[in-house]
Amino acid sequence: MAEIVILLAIKKIGIALASRVANQANVQFGKYKTQLQELHGSMGRVARELRIMHEVLCHMDIRNRNNQVYDGWLEEVQKVAHVMEDMVDEYLYLVGREHDIGSCFYLKKGFRKSRSLLSMNQLAFKVKEIEKDLSHLSETNKRWVPMTISGATSSCDYIVKRGQDLANISRSLDEEDLVGVAENREKLEQWLADDDLECSVIALLGMGGLGKTTLAANVYRNERKKFQCHAWVSISQTYSREDVLRNICKELFKDNVSVLSKSAAMDITCLEETLKSFLEQRKYLIILDDVWTPETFDDLSRMVIHNDKGSRLIITTREGDVAALASPGHILTLEALREDKAWDLFCKKTFPKETNHDCHAELKPLSREIVSRCKGLPLAIVSVASLLRVREKTVEEWRRINNQLSWEIINNSRLDHIRNVLHLSFIYLPTHLKVVFCTAAYFQKTIFSKGNNL
Repeated sequence: MAEIVILLAIKKIGIALASRVANQANVQFGKYKTQLQELHGSMGRVARELRIMHEVLCHMDIRNRNNQVYDGWLEEVQKVAHVMEDMVDEYLYLVGREHDIGSCFYLKKGFRKSRSLLSMNQLAFKVKEIEKDLSHLSETNKRWVPMTISGATSSCDYIVKRGQDLANISRSLDEEDLVGVAENREKLEQWLADDDLECSVIALLGMGGLGKTTLAANVYRNERKKFQCHAWVSISQTYSREDVLRNICKELFKDNVSVLSKSAAMDITCLEETLKSFLEQRKYLIILDDVWTPETFDDLSRMVIHNDKGSRLIITTREGDVAALASPGHILTLEALREDKAWDLFCKKTFPKETNHDCHAELKPLSREIVSRCKGLPLAIVSVASLLRVREKTVEEWRRINNQLSWEIINNSRLDHIRNVLHLSFIYLPTHLKVVFCTAAYFQKTIFSKGNNL
């Protein structure tokens, strides 16, 4: 929420300082020229400070989950950003541009109601105070940053754990959850079994929730016995190369207690050499699940020997530039489920005890609507279906869930994995795309919030 408030405050200041608005202000408040210049200067400095704070927020938000000191500081920043929003609204009203600047939806509820307006002197003074408040918050930040950095490892572990939990859920989904993937599964199995002895890299590409990990896990369970050794490791956005090496060694050496115990005391260089030596003469299958950057793949692929034993390396990723590192012709792009397949999966998970998993006739219209809102994403369908499976099978209950599905995704613990997919995707979006999402979310909240009369 703080990120939304800060981004919108920055955007509003940009509107207020645009040449058209500034020219209008100069015409309308010529006798306040000095105050107007001071006001514009303060607004510009506030905007610059907020941009820096926003970048800090984007960086620290990942590492400081549940950090009370950080949360307290962030709450104060949010309050100041809210006040700055109010001041810019006031300024835009004074200048008389609320209908012309094309952004009237930003104006807060009740803003157009008749009330006494702040004078230009008062407005300049208020913004100057905001500037001082932000400066004070920056100084406060500097005083506790060392403490935050010292605790960053445990906070990073939070993100690692979130990614691993999501991977574990995807890996543990039942065979029946693999609806509409027969063609992709067959192609993947063919690539694993073909006669090419060169070590090939296979990429499963698609957005979060499409079932990349679930498909890879299913094929891995069925095909790994055809390889002399095999290992699966989850990468995610935050990873430790040493941890990845140790996890692969644990799987490869799980039947060799002696080597496994020795590897526990090895440094990263010895681990890598031991791993390469072991893989050199073996046909292996290794899965690198959830690779986010080409640099990560390059970093990890150095530990893998490209022998001529018919070995295979599978990577799952949401990023096209990562998938491009696969062997020629070995990219499998997953798409959203077709409407009929999405419906089949929903019915299987929602009505598991019904004959042929038939949906109750009176629930079909609402069920169709709920499925359509899942946009063909298997993880979303399975998650929402698991929620509905334990609810009363009545039209009233179905309608209630459908009407508040957004609330359920945010607040219901059964849908944690959907939030994980959304969160892990959002935190690494470029800033300009975050602005789009945050603005849309803020607008939706404003329009649909209880009691709003816009």
